Amino acid sequence: MTDQAVDFGGAGGADRSGARPGRRRFYGRARELKELRADIARAGLDTLAGRPSPRARVLLIAGRPGSGRTALAEELVGDLARGYRDGVLRARLTEPGGEPVPVERAARELLDRLGVPAPAGAGEDELTQLLRGACAGRRVLLLLDDAASAEQVDALLPDNPDCLVVAVAQGPLTGIPGVRPCTVGGLDAKSAIELLDGYTGSVRITVDPQAAETLAELCAGQPAALVLAGGWLAARPMSSVADLTKRLRALADEPGRPVAARPLARAFRLVYEALPAPAARMLRLLALAPDGTADAHTASALAGCSVSAARTALEGFAVSGLVHEADDERYEVPGCLMPLLRELLDTEDRPAEVQLARARMLERTVRLLQSCRAVTEPEGSPARRKLAGLPRALRFSGPEAAAAWLRTRQPALLAAARVAVADGELDTLARRLVAALVRALAAHRGTEEAAPELYGLHQLVLGVAERRGLHRERAAALLNLADLDARTGRTTEALVRYRAALDAGRLANDPYAISRAMESVGGAHQELGDWQRAADWYGRALSQRLARDERADQARLYGRLGAVHTYEGRYGEALRNWRAAAAGYRRLGDLAGHARALSEAARVQEYAGRPQESLRTCEEAVEWARRAKDVRLLAALQLRLADTLDRLGDPAAARLHRAAADQLLGTGSSAPRTAYEIRSASAKD
Repeated sequence: MTDQAVDFGGAGGADRSGARPGRRRFYGRARELKELRADIARAGLDTLAGRPSPRARVLLIAGRPGSGRTALAEELVGDLARGYRDGVLRARLTEPGGEPVPVERAARELLDRLGVPAPAGAGEDELTQLLRGACAGRRVLLLLDDAASAEQVDALLPDNPDCLVVAVAQGPLTGIPGVRPCTVGGLDAKSAIELLDGYTGSVRITVDPQAAETLAELCAGQPAALVLAGGWLAARPMSSVADLTKRLRALADEPGRPVAARPLARAFRLVYEALPAPAARMLRLLALAPDGTADAHTASALAGCSVSAARTALEGFAVSGLVHEADDERYEVPGCLMPLLRELLDTEDRPAEVQLARARMLERTVRLLQSCRAVTEPEGSPARRKLAGLPRALRFSGPEAAAAWLRTRQPALLAAARVAVADGELDTLARRLVAALVRALAAHRGTEEAAPELYGLHQLVLGVAERRGLHRERAAALLNLADLDARTGRTTEALVRYRAALDAGRLANDPYAISRAMESVGGAHQELGDWQRAADWYGRALSQRLARDERADQARLYGRLGAVHTYEGRYGEALRNWRAAAAGYRRLGDLAGHARALSEAARVQEYAGRPQESLRTCEEAVEWARRAKDVRLLAALQLRLADTLDRLGDPAAARLHRAAADQLLGTGSSAPRTAYEIRSASAKD
């Protein structure tokens, strides 16, 4: 074998440096590292043009799960990072369950780490184009771990030779030119024994070096198998290496398992069968952990035990090499063990018990998300009073702690929502989980910042609603998705969804959804410049609101009708609707809304060639703004009045009104400087 090694830390005993065994160390792999560094310097040519490639160089590290391929990639990236001024970006391209990560999601995560905003609902092509544009002027090192296909890597490849991509995969990535895989096999005996030494200490290795070599051979030098063997020894300081070797030899190969997987399967079986029954059950259930990570609370919910018992079990798993310590008291299940855990779960646990464990975990997550949102509510509010009655383990010390929890747990929370919806048998719980996550994200980050995540969550709700024939929920999800489409400029797509929401609202006999969809269809037509259709749909929505005497909505829709009639040049219709809007706001006691509607009526009168009437209406709007004590609105209307007076040939009076506006907001204020910059709230809606 060649000089090879891996980055795996022990969890018991002490290594020869005296370092804490849980600290990760890297062993050997000198030849592979040398080859990879040499490959960077190798001239890459475009296969068609014979010129240097305009794209980033791709280094491929290929090997089976558990071979230490990711550790080798991390060691290489750590050595090279100093040469890439814009940093290192990481993305995992395979889910813990083995499903490929959609390119769209991976691209969005990379853009987020670059600090580049990505539109909510953007598709794969738009996001990968954004990513290539973001990398165009940067020098970044991109680590793509566990790539499932060449297509995944190719879609994320920067069009910039100053960038470097290190890809980790199980086999060659055919389809990407100029890529030579560095294949990772087992460790050589020397490196394997050094790894074991990190768990057992040097004494047990020194007293029986031949047994250590035999153990390394039984594990085929496979780092993941060696870690489990080392963990078994670390947890049993009185056992010798020969004892472990004897036990591994005694284990019969399991039928039907590939030869290459046998060393890892044997080592795992040895460690697993030594666990007490409750711990073994908890370990199996960790296969259900979202995103492959779990803390003590997640493990306790899965196993139905106390948090302290779960924490003790997880610590024991870490000692045995069954999980890795991540961050923030979380533990990660190694990807190479996931298939083994899932197989055990399928054979040893009844489906009803597995479903109950998943439901317990999701229910606890829902309650944590509800607590996460409730802590942002004012003291004394119903939500805060309800929060005070929750167990201490489900409460947060304050909004900052809740926001930090939400930020660090967001990938796992989103994964939990996707898994719950995909399950298909826990749809009620899945809907509650998605709703709680939407509210928590909106409370802590705001709907604008969290829009990309909210878009995906609304898509999940839509999937459940369509599967279950829930027309009301389908209408709500379509409306939410369409709103996000409209905000990002995809008006045509939004219009299609608004119409679908209208159909769903009618099937559900939901008056709110029907009216809301009608108004939104009108808004989409307005955005597309189709004033006639916009007015028609606004009129339909207004009829619905009038029938139910919803006065605030009536006032807003009168304003929207006034706006589209103004754009269409139908000033008589526009003026009637703006007057109706003004009257509606006045009846509601909304003095500022009344003033804005009057200002729009004045604008229409001016467009219609009636400047004196426009002046009187504008003066009336100023008076109502003064009564509303809305300083900014009053200043804006003073400026509009000044512009009107200028056009009527009274510059002296215009100067007085501009001076009044400056006095209201200060000369350095950001108030509008011209009447035409004023838009009413109704028109914006």
